[in-house]
Amino acid sequence: MDPTLLLVSAIAAAIYVITPGPAVLALLSIGAARGRPAGAAFLVGHLAGDVLWASLALLAIIGARTIDPRFFDLLGLVCGLYLFYLGVRAVLARRSEDGSVDTGPVRPLRKGLILGITNPKGYPVAVAMFTALLADHSGSLSWQGAPVLLLAALVGFLLADLFLIWLTGLGLMRRFYRRHEVWIVRATGLLFIAFSFQAFAASLPGLLGRRG
Repeated sequence: MDPTLLLVSAIAAAIYVITPGPAVLALLSIGAARGRPAGAAFLVGHLAGDVLWASLALLAIIGARTIDPRFFDLLGLVCGLYLFYLGVRAVLARRSEDGSVDTGPVRPLRKGLILGITNPKGYPVAVAMFTALLADHSGSLSWQGAPVLLLAALVGFLLADLFLIWLTGLGLMRRFYRRHEVWIVRATGLLFIAFSFQAFAASLPGLLGRRG
């Protein structure tokens, strides 16, 4: 396979990971509050979602149009409900007696796994990112080359994850977070709620329209 095509796939994956969204916001909170090990655990869990969405994006780009659109509409609705739940919890966050915020992630690995799979930016952003960068190479895309493209994307995911782990572990970042933790968590909650309504707006018309 053309090395340029593999490089483009890796770049698309890296940009996808770094693009601001619910996962990046959650990672900044986890890494700044608990350090790089917790941030790394979150990203290890979230990687499963990254691979899932990249796989579906490549599936759609290469030409598989047989998947029922209601599958993605229903998935978007579930994602939106989960994000709304996270957002409400964050908005209502308070400091506990020991000074920590009561919505702090106790199990970053599990949180990363769940958020990675339910991330509403996952499929649409992955499709947009890979389509934009692979459009000029559409003639070279094939089912046989899909596994290699996904492997290249995995490399991009890992490199971007390493960068984010480094970023969230910086002393300046952690000090800023600890000083303004409650308000950062609440602001993040409002963003999560906004993302949930975005997911509802994208999925409900398709579900209701197809029922009619």
